[in-house]
Amino acid sequence: MGKKIDENISMGIDVDNDGKPDFHLSIKTIGAIVFGIISLAGVWFTLQADIQEAKELPAPVIERMEFDMKDELIRNTIMDTQEDVQEIKETLEKMDERLYDLQKNR
Repeated sequence: MGKKIDENISMGIDVDNDGKPDFHLSIKTIGAIVFGIISLAGVWFTLQADIQEAKELPAPVIERMEFDMKDELIRNTIMDTQEDVQEIKETLEKMDERLYDLQKNR
């Protein structure tokens, strides 16, 4: 039969050679570090593959119709904004007149 591995076994590491361990690593900690490094490497290689694939794809073609539609949308938005500004100016002028009348009638 195999021996049971104790998860609390830790290994002391002496960095400055003074004979005393400076920090301890358990089997669980070492496993987590290895898992983290493998996960980061997997993400890195996946990202690199996606970047390479994107480089090989043809550049998107913008058709004249799409350009015209976007241009029309932008122009309509500007016109709507100008109308809103004009309405706000008219309302502000009315408010200014009412405020002037109220001040005058005091």
